[in-house]
Amino acid sequence: MSSKPVIVVPDYLTECAIEREVYGPEATIRLLGATDESQILDAVEDADVVLLYHDIVLTDRSISRMRRCRAIVRCGVGFNNIDIKAAGNAGIVVCNVPDYGTEDVADHALMLMLASTRKLVPSHEAIRQGQWDSGIVFGTPRLRGKTLGLIGCGRIGTAMALRARALGMEIAFYDPHVRPGTDKMLGIRRVWTLEDLMRQSPFISLHCWLDEGSRHIINNDSLKHCVQGTVLVNTARGGCVDESALLAALEDGRLAGAGLDVSEEEPVQTQALRMHPRVVWTPHVAYHSVEGYREMRLKGAEEGLRAITGRALLNPVNKSFIRESRT
Repeated sequence: MSSKPVIVVPDYLTECAIEREVYGPEATIRLLGATDESQILDAVEDADVVLLYHDIVLTDRSISRMRRCRAIVRCGVGFNNIDIKAAGNAGIVVCNVPDYGTEDVADHALMLMLASTRKLVPSHEAIRQGQWDSGIVFGTPRLRGKTLGLIGCGRIGTAMALRARALGMEIAFYDPHVRPGTDKMLGIRRVWTLEDLMRQSPFISLHCWLDEGSRHIINNDSLKHCVQGTVLVNTARGGCVDESALLAALEDGRLAGAGLDVSEEEPVQTQALRMHPRVVWTPHVAYHSVEGYREMRLKGAEEGLRAITGRALLNPVNKSFIRESRT
């Protein structure tokens, strides 16, 4: 058994230059390039830290094999691809990186909202086909004075609010988790039910994490309350939106368009939604910029280093499930 700390990266990375900056030569960094949990079972047994991205899911099947792991770090914001209870039962702390791509996701959400509203893709495609038809954008609403409804008002939701305010939009948000007074601090409006938010917001942008409370938060029932011709943006998690309900709302006009960076299953499997003329797609890349990519990896690796050196962790997410921590 190696006396060096073993850092295992199950998925996503094909090189470890940034991680090597953090750990130096005194650690073994193992890149597995896995696409399924079954491919990593033997390779995680001696891991001291696991740095996980978003290509695979960790369940008790692999977590129970981690005999000496101190921390699993989800190098990203969402951690729904880790069984945090199983990790806690094993004494393994799960951490995330909640603050690496705030600006990038907010920029991307704004881009999707503008592209959907201003008919960017249809205009572009028509010109490529030899047309020059200004009628494509007829019916486009002015943004100034319209309400943008945010589902979730944490770091990214707040950044989106600031950007949309610069366009002259009114901002409302629904988020039962943020502290009272957040609306006062930001100078925006808080509503206390999702239905109220939908009724008053012709633009909706999702910025919540995925859990049982937010899974399919956009569904047939919530879409019954939306303003006719709403534009929906999702840069959060695909599971927050029921895609069959979304498609139905696009077909009957409740939604004028949608800008989507995520889908329930990735790559997107719903053919009618993938090809819908009023949906603008990007392939789960809202988090990315050159600077954000480095920051994500650096902060994830640094959290892992804190775990193996016994320093306080910044972003543990499963404290309530830990019986006896290994850190």
